[in-house]
Amino acid sequence: MNNLLREINPAIIPTQHIITSVVSGVSITEIAKQLKKNVTIIRVMLNIAVAIQESMTCLAANQISRKKLDLVKSIFDAVGKTVIIDEEQMVSATALCGCGVAFFLRAIRAASQGGIEIGFHPEEALPLAAQTAKGAAALLLSSEYHPEMEIDKVTTPKGCTISGLNEMEHKGFSSAMITGIITSTKKATSLYKK
Repeated sequence: MNNLLREINPAIIPTQHIITSVVSGVSITEIAKQLKKNVTIIRVMLNIAVAIQESMTCLAANQISRKKLDLVKSIFDAVGKTVIIDEEQMVSATALCGCGVAFFLRAIRAASQGGIEIGFHPEEALPLAAQTAKGAAALLLSSEYHPEMEIDKVTTPKGCTISGLNEMEHKGFSSAMITGIITSTKKATSLYKK
């Protein structure tokens, strides 16, 4: 990162350029120290779903130049959803959004393995699990309800859903997801060394 900033620095014109950084763990202050110019710097955390225009992208800027921030936001809106956050939240965005894709993929893989255990062939189980996960996410995004409200719709007294949910919780499903996100956040804070 430092070598790249030294290389591009002579060509940067602060009134014309916007520096956008997708490098995890490198703060706006650290970039600004290297450049020693009063240029707009925007940190970006996106994820690999950018490949199919489904990224969850977070932006944080050093200067309140709404026009420049809106320009960068419009670029990333073309490849998914974009939110503007405080820079202090960028490390957390790395864990929740950047690493999060892998966490949800692992949950889908586990569901497909469960599907194989109950009788589906692997080539059937994976698309069944993936589409079910896609539908669950779409439900939340379209309704903006809390997940528990949607869970309650399929959880009947003494039913199979509550039995499965309780067994997953007894085995630490939610706890494992939460601690995984926290662990990734801690690791993300130490990615960039001066």
